[in-house]
Amino acid sequence: MRKLALASLFMASFSTQINAEECGKVTIADMNWNSATLIANVDSFILQHGYGCDTELVPGDTMPTGTSMIEKGEPDIAPEMWSNSLKSALDRGVKEGRLKFAGPTFSDGGEEGFWVPEYMVEKTPELATIAGIKKNAKLFTHPEDPDQSAFYGCPAGWNCQISAGNLFKALDLAKAGFDLIDPGSGAGLSGSIAKAYERKQPWFGYYWAPTAVLGKYKMVKVDFGSGVDAKYFSSCITNPECTDPKVTMYPPSAVDTVITTSFADRSSDAVKYLSARSFTNSEMNGLLAWMEDNQADGEAVMVEFLTNHDAIWTQWVSKDVAIKVKGALKDL
Repeated sequence: MRKLALASLFMASFSTQINAEECGKVTIADMNWNSATLIANVDSFILQHGYGCDTELVPGDTMPTGTSMIEKGEPDIAPEMWSNSLKSALDRGVKEGRLKFAGPTFSDGGEEGFWVPEYMVEKTPELATIAGIKKNAKLFTHPEDPDQSAFYGCPAGWNCQISAGNLFKALDLAKAGFDLIDPGSGAGLSGSIAKAYERKQPWFGYYWAPTAVLGKYKMVKVDFGSGVDAKYFSSCITNPECTDPKVTMYPPSAVDTVITTSFADRSSDAVKYLSARSFTNSEMNGLLAWMEDNQADGEAVMVEFLTNHDAIWTQWVSKDVAIKVKGALKDL
């Protein structure tokens, strides 16, 4: 019996070593926003304890990380790459055999739109449409000018300022009495929603998901009645030179897990996990709200997610890997 136990222990150790050798050292981009740092920590823990990888988190951001992966082959994994902002370069990296798209980070895609609080729509259902918004423009009181209505746009300098401004123009919101307010910063924009919600006041403006804000505050995306024209959105609405913009809803933004080909070639099992790992916006909104409420960092919310949301992540891995990850959680 002792010989069998030792043999079993040796085989388990040997298997772990083989997996580690196959996977090797893996660098993961820890982007400088909350959802990305959460996913990076989740990937690191699962790849390390479930697949035997030697993982390391490295600082990252969209442009420098994408460029580094294409030119230098590192880091190995970018868990949350908003691909539209770097699409041509990423496509070139794939064509040249340097990169691969493992799969969508968010199954819904990144979501943008013009929003109003749910409590307003419950009271006045037509506010779920842009026609209803214009009809009731006087509800949306301006913080400084009583003669105008308030629309909170995207902060100056952000890419979304262009699209929000063009759609504000296309929808003739100025003619309806709205003033396009620059909130000054992301914190200013989210703070305006929080303030309105706390006081149950009207609010109308641009926002995006997944975010803690849309996890904490129930908002309704306003229907422009136009449908989505993704090609036109890309060619004109996102273009500062678009002089006569037409109305279209925001198309889903591509958010992908991007990996280097060298990593893909040496660890097919780990790549299968990354291809399966995807969050809905609702799931991520809730996690980001928990993160903000608890002032938690990426590692802390990773532990919260893996411990209390195993119904989600166990779908991404085999039973054997799930057992290993759960065992490692118990040792924390």
